[in-house]
Amino acid sequence: MTKQKIIGLTGSIGMGKSTVAAMFAEAGIPVFDADAEVRAMQGPGGELIPAIEAAFPGSTGPEGVDRDRLGHQVFADKAALARLEAIVHPAVAAKRAAFLEAHRDKPAVVFDIPLLFERGGHSTVDLVVVVSAPEDIQRARVLARPGMTPEKFDHIFKLQLHDTEKRARADHVIDTGTSLEETRAQVAALIAAL
Repeated sequence: MTKQKIIGLTGSIGMGKSTVAAMFAEAGIPVFDADAEVRAMQGPGGELIPAIEAAFPGSTGPEGVDRDRLGHQVFADKAALARLEAIVHPAVAAKRAAFLEAHRDKPAVVFDIPLLFERGGHSTVDLVVVVSAPEDIQRARVLARPGMTPEKFDHIFKLQLHDTEKRARADHVIDTGTSLEETRAQVAALIAAL
């Protein structure tokens, strides 16, 4: 039996990573969505709520983590962000291990990880796929999101490795500055090549 390929899927905010992840899933390749796991663990009754509330009092409620209140506590404080990551990252790692176990018979799986390079996760995958689009398209997509402001976008943008660097470090780049059909064709071609 050949070794399972672990594909690391990443891309900066607004590049279309979620759309591409859905295309992999539609093609039958299981996708581990790190962000979705975090949202579930921080949602109503989520397993991380007690630890987050203890570390950041007033940041949770009946609906789980209040992202605005928690954001105000960690937004510009690197030490606070590190404390939050120390709670969240081990829990995500455990979910990822369970996902791998559940799909160990599949020839390939995708890890959808927004900060793959920034957190060193690229060293844990077999190949890295970067989702990319021109910067003007990225900016327009992000600013169209509810509650997004140019200031928030600029802050997030600065935290992420620049797209040109991600593209340079990628094994494969999927261009989402095209039509959905063209993007889907790129995904299909990559799957076929694997």
